[in-house]
This record gives sequence, C-alpha cells and structure tokens, in this order.
Amino acid sequence: MSTIFTRSSLIAAVALACAALTPAVSQAAAGDIVVRARALYLEPSNGSDAIPSLDVPEDAIHVNSKYIWEVDASYFVTDNVALELIATSPQKHTVSIGDTKLGTVRHLPPTLTVQYHFAPTNPVVRPYIGAGLNYTRFSAVKLAVPEVAELELEKNSWGPAWQIGADFPITDRLSLNIDFKKIDIRSDVKIKGTDTVVTRVKIDPVVFGIGLGYRF
Repeated sequence: MSTIFTRSSLIAAVALACAALTPAVSQAAAGDIVVRARALYLEPSNGSDAIPSLDVPEDAIHVNSKYIWEVDASYFVTDNVALELIATSPQKHTVSIGDTKLGTVRHLPPTLTVQYHFAPTNPVVRPYIGAGLNYTRFSAVKLAVPEVAELELEKNSWGPAWQIGADFPITDRLSLNIDFKKIDIRSDVKIKGTDTVVTRVKIDPVVFGIGLGYRF
C-alpha cells in the first residue's frame, strides 16, 4: 500500500511540476486587442468584360499574383465577437492582355470585418469566420492599349469581403494565425480624359495569409 501511495505521490508531483513549466494559454476576452503580422499570397480571379471593338474576349485582362505583407488589429467586443481592421501599403500590379502588357497600377485595400470566434478557450485551435467591407483606392495608373489609347481606372472600389481562419496558441499572448479571404475589388476601365467605359475588371482576389498574432 505504501508503495502504491508513494508512486501516486510521485506521479502527482511530476504532473504539478510539468504544469508549472508549461506556459499558460489563455483566451482573448472582451476588451482585448490582438495585433497580427502576416505574409500574404494574393491570387486575382481576373474577370473582365469583353471589348468587341478590339476583339478582346471576356476575362482576358489579367492582374498578376504576388506576395505582400499585411498588419491587422482585432478588437474583441465580446469573448466571441471581434472587429478586425486589415491594412497594408499600396501594392503595385502588372496588368496584361495575354502576352501584351497594358501597364501597371497601385491599389490600397483596407478591409474591415466582423469575426465570430467559435472556441475562444480551446488551447489547441481557435477557428473563426468573418464578413465585412473592403475599400480599395487605385493610384499611379499607367495603362494603355498600344497604338490605341491611354486608359484610366475608376479610382474607388467598394465591395464585400469574407474570411475564414484559425489561431493556434503558442503562449499566453502569442499565437500562429492562418487566414483565407475572398475580397470583391472591381473597377471600370475608361479611355483617359473621357467618360467612355472600355470594360470592367473584376480583380476579386483570394488571399491566403500566415503570420503571428500578439494579444494586448
């Protein structure tokens, strides 16, 4: 009996020691702010209207894919509901029709989403979904159809955004984050200096992000 008691005491002591050495992983609660830094891969859907006068078929205008960085901040309104503001610097993209380069454009796409976190106390994975609004500002537009005309974009785009992701706690405050977003970004393409709309482009990117988050 004493041997069993001794072994039980030893097991209990080891368990307590391991618990003491293991960092506590707590949840993000109402009033907390989580700041994340992510590396993103942006893949445009590349939809566009046909341009019959130039024999350009539907969905022929392409914006290049690229890797970009992003910083976001989430404010937890409740333990489950958070507001996330996503920001980055203006990003430069190349616009082409087939092998013909039309030029370049920059866009700044801040996005605000409302997230629902399903398992804010789970010590392993904390999934969430979100939906919100994107505003994109186009600038530094340098586009032209060779030997035809210079082009410009409607400068402002408003559209919905959707996301799904998960946080994987590392310590009490640090977590690994994986995030997918689908964002509607669209603009009319006009002949420069006129109101003549040549086509409408639907960039509508899918964005995959991975990064680290820190809870304040």
